[in-house]
Amino acid sequence: MQLLTLPPSPALATSIRATAQVFEDPKSQALLRHLQQVAPSEASVLIIGETGTGKELVARHIHNLSARKTQPFVAVNCGAFSESLVEAELFGHEKGAFTGALSAKAGWFEEANGGTLFLDEIGDLPMSIQVKLLRVLQEREVVRLGSRKSIPINVRVLAATNVQLEKAINAGHFREDLFYRLNVVNLELSPLRERPGDIIPLVHHFIASYSKRLSYGAITLSAEAEQKLATYSWPGNIRELENVIHHTLLICRDGVIQSEDLRMSNLRIERQDESPRTDESALGLLDQALQRLFEGQVDNLHEHVERTLLSAAYKFCHHNQVHTAELLGLSRNVTRTLLINLGELKVNKRRPAKPSPDERVLHLSI
Repeated sequence: MQLLTLPPSPALATSIRATAQVFEDPKSQALLRHLQQVAPSEASVLIIGETGTGKELVARHIHNLSARKTQPFVAVNCGAFSESLVEAELFGHEKGAFTGALSAKAGWFEEANGGTLFLDEIGDLPMSIQVKLLRVLQEREVVRLGSRKSIPINVRVLAATNVQLEKAINAGHFREDLFYRLNVVNLELSPLRERPGDIIPLVHHFIASYSKRLSYGAITLSAEAEQKLATYSWPGNIRELENVIHHTLLICRDGVIQSEDLRMSNLRIERQDESPRTDESALGLLDQALQRLFEGQVDNLHEHVERTLLSAAYKFCHHNQVHTAELLGLSRNVTRTLLINLGELKVNKRRPAKPSPDERVLHLSI
């Protein structure tokens, strides 16, 4: 088993999850080899993965394998700030730049100067900030809010997201030029259910870590409990697994984890970014539609598929007619007509114009 151990940082000192990562499954070993190849470079990296798959840990590993390892590693959650504050947080501000700015403050880019800046949930950045971020990456300098002076920076940017940015681009929520600037190296982290070889090694790691933290003695895992852990789908990925083990250690008896001690959720998490990724998935949906046609639940399959596609595209584009038309390759007028026929778009009937004063006089005289 290959175990990656990283030094704790102040921001993550209380998180056992951030101190180790198992690379036992073949998919994880392939990822580790890729990391070792790209980490020494200065290239920007876009890390894609579901929540809880360890995106920040991978970013820290890249930093620790680079020439910047002795310099700062700064992690920022782009979704943690309001639109009015995110610019000041990223790029800094001068005294009096806005209400409450009692003194000048360096932004995260300046704090990470010479090192690595990790921008988590990059897809949550407002469009206005995306424009400024792109300029910073191109010019390698920042201008604090309320200032006209540019400050040179030397920062390697790593970004992460749990959504498909290509879809966000099509929907008009993310800039295409910024995507290509960030996506020099693309790393996709598989969810835990797709790398089962990591599950039990991670279980043993968290048992050992929490046993030490809780001052417990040796804890063993029964065969039934191991089987239950290995076959669970882990929708919350590594974060969920850690929480399950933590809770289990608090309630298990006689130093043995039994199957009944494991409290996993049976809820299926619906993710907005999930969509069929293969032709087989699309064929599966068509098979379901054909079955409904055969059973008499659908009168006109072609019309049913067309209406379903249009409705889904309109919803995906957040009810924007222009983006829906562009996504489907249709003109706006055709899309508008189809949406009206579908009932997704209401037609505003024009009210008859009020008669002018002269017309009213003429009417009264008649």
